[in-house]
Amino acid sequence: MAKKVLIVDDEKNIVDIIAFNLKREGYEVIKAFNGEEGVEKTFSEEPDLILLDIMMPKLDGYEACKKIREKKNTPIIMLTARAEEVDKVLGLELGADDYVTKPFGVRELMARVKANLRKVSVREEEKQPASSGENELKLGELTINAERYEVRKRGQVLELTLREFELLRFLATQKGQIFSRETLLEKVWGYEYFGDVRTVDVTVRRLREKLEDDPGKPVYILTKRGIGYYFENNG
Repeated sequence: MAKKVLIVDDEKNIVDIIAFNLKREGYEVIKAFNGEEGVEKTFSEEPDLILLDIMMPKLDGYEACKKIREKKNTPIIMLTARAEEVDKVLGLELGADDYVTKPFGVRELMARVKANLRKVSVREEEKQPASSGENELKLGELTINAERYEVRKRGQVLELTLREFELLRFLATQKGQIFSRETLLEKVWGYEYFGDVRTVDVTVRRLREKLEDDPGKPVYILTKRGIGYYFENNG
């Protein structure tokens, strides 16, 4: 079955160009032309991925992202005409998985779409029945369940986005090994050439806020200055 992609952008010509290229790649396409319509179609159409513009009428991309994240962990790629770092960071802070700056090349956008949908496919495969405990990782007060895509701390479920879960699980399964931000982009986000390492930093910060008792003094995801990040089970 073809993966379903929702495009939310108030510029019809951009929507049509993206839709044409997505359909050529075999995806099913849904269109929305403002933030409110985008949120509504997210819940009614259940897309596999959302391309979400920032500057839109009625509800901008930031607010739409917040509303979607209240109920859905669907991968979101933000589309922004602004190149300022603060815009990119804000989108990621609100729960977006990725972003592309306009004007973007079709090849780059398709690479981002494929990479994010590939992660969804892996997640679905890992939900297939497995023997008891096979897909569960226990690390101190943390329990990471790959079958349910769920993380618990002291028995309480942590509300993580898909990308946050993927990053935590990747680091936790290779405890103590230090990974550069570039390597994490390749291994967790699924692309090597288009990613901005700032994406990794923001995701780590969001994850620490949910994971750590004191995000300023992390005990799970640690930083090796000048090198990268690693998981240390001191919790």
